[in-house]
Amino acid sequence: MIWLMFLGLAALALAPLGWTLFRPARLRGRQEADLALYRAQLAELDREAAIGRLTPEAHRAATVEVQRRLLAAPGTAAAESGNASRSAAFLAAVLFLAPAGGFGLYLWRGQPEIPAAPFVERQAAAARDDALLGQLRARLAQAPAEGEAVRQGWILLGNAERGRGRAEAAIAAWEKALAIRFEGPLAAELAELQINQGQVDPAQKLLARALLEAPKEPRLRYLSGLAEAEAGRPANARSTWRALLDEAPADAPWRGVVERRLRELP
Repeated sequence: MIWLMFLGLAALALAPLGWTLFRPARLRGRQEADLALYRAQLAELDREAAIGRLTPEAHRAATVEVQRRLLAAPGTAAAESGNASRSAAFLAAVLFLAPAGGFGLYLWRGQPEIPAAPFVERQAAAARDDALLGQLRARLAQAPAEGEAVRQGWILLGNAERGRGRAEAAIAAWEKALAIRFEGPLAAELAELQINQGQVDPAQKLLARALLEAPKEPRLRYLSGLAEAEAGRPANARSTWRALLDEAPADAPWRGVVERRLRELP
């Protein structure tokens, strides 16, 4: 009986989703939906900072991350809505099958007597991950300085280090990857991380080189203005961002981010 109760609770928890699926709603394009999502995230960060749940540094870092995602999001138009009813039917089936399937799988393979992993085991898993990263770093250091495989290894290592909150290690790995072959998108990732770490001068050099190859790239131009603002040159940041807005489409999903940054300049 207790399993039936859990299944019922799962169905109740998913009931709001079912209501949303069958409720009439105005279809949105991907671009509009992305923009609405990012605006909601920024507003939520502002509320958290206003009530003191986020420090200014954490609020700033989180805001920059949301803005990075918005600038990196593709500006594609809305997809056609001819498959909307089939999508709703599919999601409705998932709404029912997800808890039922999970319940059946647990009855077949579940072992409720197994306790949760203690902190010691999680700490050991983290140590194993550190060891693997250390091995990757050592192999890359011994590998030839050139080669696409080595470059991809440094990029992978940088991604892993950034994901673990090790910004300096990620910067060092990505710098080695760019030294093998320069690439604008990776340069933008590295420059943004450097700006977040207060390393404005090397970030500006990277951005200047990347802009020579792609002078109209919005993300590079936005980051260039951000570097100027962080360097204490608001007039340069203002002119950079205004030029970006003047040349941007009226429906650019990142327009609101740039306009907000302009308002925040002294």
